[in-house]
Amino acid sequence: MKFLENTLDKIKPHFEKGGKLERLYPLFEALDSFTLTPATTTKNFPHIRDHFDMKRMMIFVVISLIPPILMAMYNTGFQALHAQGSPTPMLGCFFLGTKAILPIILVSYAVGGFWEVLFAIVRKHEINEGFLVTGILFPLTLPPTIPLWQVAVGITFGVVIGKEVFGGTGMNILNPALTARAFLFFAYPVQMSGDRVWTAIDYAKDTLVEGYTGATPLLVVSNAPQGTAIQDVVQTTYFNWGDLFWGLIPGSIGETSAFACLLGGIFLLVTGLASWRIIVGALLGALAITTLFNVISGPETSAFLHMPYHYHVVMGGFAFGLVYMMTDPVSAANTEKGKWIYGFLCGALSILIRTVNPAYPEGTMLAILFVNVFAPLIDHFVIQSNVARRLKSNGTK
Repeated sequence: MKFLENTLDKIKPHFEKGGKLERLYPLFEALDSFTLTPATTTKNFPHIRDHFDMKRMMIFVVISLIPPILMAMYNTGFQALHAQGSPTPMLGCFFLGTKAILPIILVSYAVGGFWEVLFAIVRKHEINEGFLVTGILFPLTLPPTIPLWQVAVGITFGVVIGKEVFGGTGMNILNPALTARAFLFFAYPVQMSGDRVWTAIDYAKDTLVEGYTGATPLLVVSNAPQGTAIQDVVQTTYFNWGDLFWGLIPGSIGETSAFACLLGGIFLLVTGLASWRIIVGALLGALAITTLFNVISGPETSAFLHMPYHYHVVMGGFAFGLVYMMTDPVSAANTEKGKWIYGFLCGALSILIRTVNPAYPEGTMLAILFVNVFAPLIDHFVIQSNVARRLKSNGTK
């Protein structure tokens, strides 16, 4: 470590103002701050000195993503071998799944990182560590069959349009990873939600390519006849509640396992990086809408309206969105009351879109992006309400 520190100190003048590589200073600073303690630190009062900087915060979020990533590697390979009727040894599943999803992750980091560095150089500011999270969240929301060029296009849109045009990390109003995913969803619907999107099979050769996933549980329920109860759907498929909770089902790369998301969520809550108010509020919002639809749905209504609450929270991307997307501190509400309202709306709209609009059986993505737009407004009204209450209590209004 001392050798690295001495080496960086020796070449640092070349990247500082007046040096030959002055324009590439953001790259040097990124390497320096990522491998070593930042050179600029607070020395005196009145500032609060804390070791927990942005770099460590982002690294902690990446650590919380380890369970979904490992489950993604295993499940993608499991689905491929299971589709062939082959044995599903753990190592074999991991190898095949890693082979399928690793290129997607690498393309996301490479292309998105390029735009991060480019904007940092042009604006002459430091490379923000926020992309460490965006670069891995985005691939985990994609199907394992996504073409790599679409990964590149999607992450470009998410970084440039979803974040950099607003000024970079901390200034964006939408979650960049979800913005990228939404762009692909509407720009290339066949690859994202078509009838073959979950089946990685070369139909010309009738051979398995990278992995296999059949129709997702959300599509199964969405296509079920009107009035069908969830119990009847489960009897004709293997999508029982246990399968949905553990995640051995078809679906997006990192969203299938509610259990893996639960582990990551516990880590984020313990470290204080996620707001428990948003999470509880979202669960309450989902419970409210689900209960309402269960009560008012008749015998001829959609099967979605009959689905009980404990199925909704483990299906599709709800658990993943709940833990990693709704709790994004930049695009979420920041006031304490606002977090309750924000979370409740995210959970309620996720179920509302999922059940009422058959064109979008996965409503979590659209719900979060929609409420992201209103998060500043929620905070505004909460702050104004607090101001009015304090003025009234002081007798000035």
